[in-house]
Amino acid sequence: GSGLHTHQQLIQIATGKNAFVDEQGEYGLSDIGHYFIAGQLAHARAMCAILAPLVNSYKRLVHGFEAPVFVNWGRVNREALIRVPRPSANRQLSVRIELRCCDPSCNPYLALAVMLRAGLDGIQRKLTLPAAMDESLFLRDENERLQRHARLLPATLGEALDGLREDALVRETLGDSIYEGFLEAKTIEWSEYRSRVHNWELERYLPVF
Repeated sequence: GSGLHTHQQLIQIATGKNAFVDEQGEYGLSDIGHYFIAGQLAHARAMCAILAPLVNSYKRLVHGFEAPVFVNWGRVNREALIRVPRPSANRQLSVRIELRCCDPSCNPYLALAVMLRAGLDGIQRKLTLPAAMDESLFLRDENERLQRHARLLPATLGEALDGLREDALVRETLGDSIYEGFLEAKTIEWSEYRSRVHNWELERYLPVF
């Protein structure tokens, strides 16, 4: 599938300055930038239902396609959910973060709303940002991943919907009407998919069994 990697900045209205910039901070990020990333990581599993809303969306979010698999962040790790691209020389306004789980099937209005709200939640609560991960965790054992606070992203639309049901902030952001309508429609979609026999199954198993 196609990704819709989304680059984000916060610009201060009064000054026009990039709120994510601190030249002395890790990767040039300010505390605001760290909190913003932490907020998006905290709500990532629920956001996936909005940002990657199709059954097919999760065929991309697997190891080996330079797509995110874990709820983590870094600079050069192509499996990270959030990446901090290297800013252009002498252009601090270019400091930004890249959220990498989205795909073009998402509703852009809902997607941007939940991304912004999750980031602002991190700022408001001053959430602690886990250490950056710039190496692949896919081949690491589960204990090491847990020690590094690396949760897995949803592997299916069904898992993403479970995450959505558990996240009060994302529900509040969408509003009850949109939330309930979206969840009902997607639950039906997931149920229909699970009950269908696909060509791959026929080709794989029918000659054998």
